[in-house]
Amino acid sequence: MIIRMAKVRVLGPRARLSETLAVLQDFGLLQVAEGPVRAGLEPMSQSAFDTRRRRQLARVIEDAQFALDGLGVRQFAGAVPTPVSVSELARLARLARRARSGVARLANDEARLNEERALIQRYRDLLDALSPELHKISRSPHVVTHAVIVPATERAAVEELVSALATQSQHSIVARLHPLRSGELVLLVVMPERAAAHVERVLADARLPEVSLPSQFHAASLSDAVPQMLARLEEIPLELAQLAKDRQALARECTVGLEKACAGAHDALARLEALARCSTTSRAFAIEGWAPKTSAKKLMLLLERQLGSSVAVEELATEEWTGEDVPVVLTNPRLFRPFETFVRMMPLPRYGSIDPTPFVAVFFPLLFGLMLADIGYGIVLAMLGLLLHRHSQPGSIRRTVAEIMGPCAAFTILCGVLFGELFGDFGQRTLGLRPVLFDRAEAATASLLVAIGLGIVHVGLGLVLGVVAKWRQEPKHAVGSAVSALMVAFIILALLAALEVLPHNFLTPSVIALLIAFPILVAVEGAIAPVEFLATLGNILSYARVMALGMASVMLAIVANRMAGAVGSAIVGLLFALLFHLVNFAIGIFGPTVHALRLHYVEFFGKFYSPGGTPYRPLAHWRPTPAASSL
Repeated sequence: MIIRMAKVRVLGPRARLSETLAVLQDFGLLQVAEGPVRAGLEPMSQSAFDTRRRRQLARVIEDAQFALDGLGVRQFAGAVPTPVSVSELARLARLARRARSGVARLANDEARLNEERALIQRYRDLLDALSPELHKISRSPHVVTHAVIVPATERAAVEELVSALATQSQHSIVARLHPLRSGELVLLVVMPERAAAHVERVLADARLPEVSLPSQFHAASLSDAVPQMLARLEEIPLELAQLAKDRQALARECTVGLEKACAGAHDALARLEALARCSTTSRAFAIEGWAPKTSAKKLMLLLERQLGSSVAVEELATEEWTGEDVPVVLTNPRLFRPFETFVRMMPLPRYGSIDPTPFVAVFFPLLFGLMLADIGYGIVLAMLGLLLHRHSQPGSIRRTVAEIMGPCAAFTILCGVLFGELFGDFGQRTLGLRPVLFDRAEAATASLLVAIGLGIVHVGLGLVLGVVAKWRQEPKHAVGSAVSALMVAFIILALLAALEVLPHNFLTPSVIALLIAFPILVAVEGAIAPVEFLATLGNILSYARVMALGMASVMLAIVANRMAGAVGSAIVGLLFALLFHLVNFAIGIFGPTVHALRLHYVEFFGKFYSPGGTPYRPLAHWRPTPAASSL
């Protein structure tokens, strides 16, 4: 349901405006509206100081949030808010700036070390291959080393080149070939300094490139660089561990202050935004805002107790305001509350209209369960919901999804019992499970009738709600919705009588009632009424998708079971059936979710829903959203 709101006006001396806003923020339930504009009463002007103050507060929030994210703080402590003075906020701003610099430095050092380690790791195979040879010659003076990498397909040509070098230099040049895990070969050439120029020319003529070492090791010779690189690989993890300790120390030192800086800056920014909506004279101020009807008296008592008689509070009569600007607050029983998410995916309903959450909470799981309708799938869905619930924070998106999965799983299991389905026909073939109503795989007509019947109930309820919603503001359209609902009922009665489900005597009165209602509908709604009525009938027929998706799901499950038996190997057949059921289960979750929402948003909401409500954003102390802090 939509909470009833009251419009409150607060009047007082201008010198106490900031103090009044602080009290209202502690109260946390008043949404400050644009102030009244009358002769001598003008909107609060924003000075250059206020503009500069906004930028400073935004910078504090940015610095504090950057530091908290860098320190890995995802869940605020959530302590009771305490007022933050201007001087304390300035100190916290300096702390946030310093913490941001420290976090940025740690992040840069960590990125540099990880990049260096990844770069050296690219040479790891080469280092392992060359290290033993280079270790032997590391103490030999006047020796030059070269290393080149060649494809394995060129091994014969390289061996011929090595033999030629050895022959030309009377065995003063030593060459070794080492295979790498990549399949390539590394050629290590060791020579006296006097032969270096000759070998370089030979390698260049053969177009064999020399191994390029990382830039920090360019100055060293190959025999010196390889041990240094191996030693560096052992040093980097120790340096990374030290950076992690430094980050933990910074987190212990700064987390509480950063959270307080973030909350304090948000609170100060909220007061500045509320200040811009106030109206003032040279000596007085006026604040108007919205609060829940049940909290208006508490607000009056609080302001009188905190600020005394110098500040006056009054509740404006409903004749002085319209519902267009009233913020909308949805409140529902605990069981229905998760389904508010589906309503909030659309523009909020207008104040004074109907909150569809209770109806969504009933019909969405019912439609979902009718489409999936399998005991086994329902149990799996319930287990996934429990797992997601256990690993989620209260108020987060994950927790909401888990709480929606529970009723959907319950209806899936219930409908599975009614249709006798346990992983398709597995329950019937192995456990002797029998349907309570009918077998969907063999009773397409009965499944279609159930789906259409549910559509009649759902769309008919939408028409009735449309009558209720339009009765006060648009009585003429309310009568049109009522006549449309009656005509749908008469058509159903006529069809049931024609099919002899009801006594045949119902047919003639139903047809006569339709003939009488039709001109009334045209007179009330105009020439477009027949088209809209046909659209309503089309909305009802659209519920045939419930039958179609349900039939597709059970047939896929049956195919999985049959294919498992057709495979020769029992293990292969079991794995095939499991894979097929997993795919069918994934489709069975996605398809019913999308189509159940579509039936609500188009067929059901279109009959009564009035969007355009304003979100409720009261002046209150800032809190991180549960969804943001838990992900």
